[in-house]
Amino acid sequence: MYAIPLADDAELRPLEPWQAAEFLAHIDRARANTDPWIPWASRSTDLASARATLQGYADRQATDTGRIFGIWDAGTLVGGVMFVHFDAASGNCEIGVWSEAAGEGRGLISAAVRHLIDYALVERGMHRVEWYSSTRNARSRAVAQRMGMHLDGVLREYFPHNGIRHDKEVWSLLAHEWPKSGSTAPETVSPETE
Repeated sequence: MYAIPLADDAELRPLEPWQAAEFLAHIDRARANTDPWIPWASRSTDLASARATLQGYADRQATDTGRIFGIWDAGTLVGGVMFVHFDAASGNCEIGVWSEAAGEGRGLISAAVRHLIDYALVERGMHRVEWYSSTRNARSRAVAQRMGMHLDGVLREYFPHNGIRHDKEVWSLLAHEWPKSGSTAPETVSPETE
């Protein structure tokens, strides 16, 4: 297994079905942060459903259409990042994130997102990275801004979740807008808002 250092004692690693119990314990701690925004988090309520969530991403990884990674801080899973969709043929992908409170405020999400953007745009040669965020989710918007993404527009009442129809912001970053090193993405918002 590989791990990418994100900060002192924090790393990014693949998140796999065999880790379902650890993932479920983490999602239980993260519910206040995830349930308002992320449908699969609301559906990951027991060991079988948590394993199904991770298996879905393992299946996507096997077909090169998505992936999921965890962020561990001092050995504890505190958040993660994912390619919600990854379409190498069209050159488009979407990145998503989540975190529990213990994973906030240190820039871990931003560091992990930079790695995914760099992988997509530099290593894989993708053309466009997308980011969808509820207009009510200021933390998610801040990450998109920190990465130097551009707001393409708002899809009004786009997605029903938890009894609310959310307006979705669509953010994007094109390959020519990303520094080839990837590690020098614009920092327009402090990590504390993450």
